[in-house]
Amino acid sequence: MRGRGVGGGRHPRHRGANAGQSVSRLNAGLEVIPVINKIDLPSARPDEVAQEIASLIGGQAEDVLRLSAKEGTNVPALLEAIVKQVPPPKGDVNAPLRALIFDSHYDSYKGVIAYVRVVEGRIRKGDAFRLMATAIVGEPIEIGTFVPKMAITDELGAGEVGYVATGLKTVQECRVGDTLTLALNGATEPLPGYQKVKPMVFAGFYPVDGEDYQNLKEALEKLQLNDASLVFEPETSQALNFGFRCGFLGLFHMEIIQERLEREYDLDLIATAPSVEYEVRLTDGEVKRIDSPAELPDETRIESVGEPWMRIQIFTPEAYYGTIMDLVTKRRGMFVEQDYPVPGRVLLTFDIPLAEMIVDFYDHLKSRTRGYASLDYQFHSYRQEDLVKLEILVNEEPVDALAVIVHREEAYNKGQALVSKLKDLIPRQQFQVPVQAVAGGRIISRANVRGMKKDVLAKCYGGDISRKKKLLEKQKKGKRRMKRVGQVEIPQEAFMAVLRLGEE
Repeated sequence: MRGRGVGGGRHPRHRGANAGQSVSRLNAGLEVIPVINKIDLPSARPDEVAQEIASLIGGQAEDVLRLSAKEGTNVPALLEAIVKQVPPPKGDVNAPLRALIFDSHYDSYKGVIAYVRVVEGRIRKGDAFRLMATAIVGEPIEIGTFVPKMAITDELGAGEVGYVATGLKTVQECRVGDTLTLALNGATEPLPGYQKVKPMVFAGFYPVDGEDYQNLKEALEKLQLNDASLVFEPETSQALNFGFRCGFLGLFHMEIIQERLEREYDLDLIATAPSVEYEVRLTDGEVKRIDSPAELPDETRIESVGEPWMRIQIFTPEAYYGTIMDLVTKRRGMFVEQDYPVPGRVLLTFDIPLAEMIVDFYDHLKSRTRGYASLDYQFHSYRQEDLVKLEILVNEEPVDALAVIVHREEAYNKGQALVSKLKDLIPRQQFQVPVQAVAGGRIISRANVRGMKKDVLAKCYGGDISRKKKLLEKQKKGKRRMKRVGQVEIPQEAFMAVLRLGEE
């Protein structure tokens, strides 16, 4: 049970109230309607939580609405409060058109359909429009509102929410947050706050069957029609052959895309461990952004490596203070400040590397706090760290898809853990397969996958010892030959073992 303001957007993996978000909405001058849901649950504490919310955002505890969306309790009161308390939209219908694009989807017949909120001016069917961020000009095929289905209208004016069928071919041309205006006599300044969507997590997708490469490409192109935040480019791996390097907003976004590719397009995929984008400054002064560990230049050419750090806020009961500090500090996090917005609750602020968050940080946070902590985060800065590339050699050949970038102090422990896991996951061959971890140009860990042995002496019943030696020497030569030309198949579990290093 949590209190939250109406209409607040947040990351899809976030659940629960967030003190930082509520305060920021108040500072922005937004009307906050406090609501407590799920009061029908046996463990509900509506009066106690209402008092916490009132202490956090001001007001009286009696004014906090108590709801049960499941049973419909007090839902009419919430709707009435929205009508009365949320101020009506403002805007001059005679001013130049400025409409905020807040969502979009692709239609096979009408192209990209942009969902807009008209802040100023009006747009009619037949009025040529211009997208201010991309400078693309077009003419709307259709204009309408939501009732809640799409209904065609003649125009949209200031204060109205509706849609514009643009006829554009890809959602990349019609970006969420962009300002739509008229091509003739349009606005000169866009609405504030627009930022181009930037992928933060990167991973490689490879088809198990090489013949599915073209099918994977077509599937990604179809998904991209409705998802402008998905980016991809061709990539070649020595171990996995041809595939694509894909960029995602986060790990949850990556999981959704992978699931859709496998279910909707019937593709059997191998996904490499996700990584973040690093900022590498070379000795010649050039600055490169790399999103794959395999792209990290040789150490002799590197002056410094910067990794993205996030500023996170965790709102939690005081009882979990210690376990949260332990979780964050073990992942190279740095404490910034703490605040007590309400009795019994603490708002902790940390800086932490994004690479330490993208895999299982949120899951560990929820399990350690029994679901009572909430998380909010935003990009803070790039920081120079002592980072190295941890490479894995299988049968003395580097496997680029298993490479990761780690802090130098953690390279030995992570290399040893990864080698130990790969030793158990890689299937046995006819010959011994060495698995090695390399960091900073030297081998830091090694384990051998034992080869399967055939008893070539089974048919030798007594006789001269030289015959047995001859057979054993012949077997030894054959195994050396197989080791030179043999191919070691690496299963999907081996690539995902990189994700589970933190569980050691």
